[in-house]
Amino acid sequence: MHIYNIHDAKTNLSRLIEEIVNGGEPFVIAKAGKPLVKVVRLEAEAPKPVRRIGFLKGQIKVPADFDTMGAGEITDLFEGKGA
Repeated sequence: MHIYNIHDAKTNLSRLIEEIVNGGEPFVIAKAGKPLVKVVRLEAEAPKPVRRIGFLKGQIKVPADFDTMGAGEITDLFEGKGA
């Protein structure tokens, strides 16, 4: 593993990162000869599956009277006749 001082790392950072991305080895950045950080390539996260509209199609049944279900009870509640 190669060690670069801070000045060299700043000067050549783009090149050093490109080398790592293309399969090169990680490197260490040092200050006054003392290692400070190790630069390594991150593994890309697996893409999340795409959520699709209609994924429950055929698994849920909506009653034919859905629009009028409970209409009487709702009317009673609004008119103060319920509860």
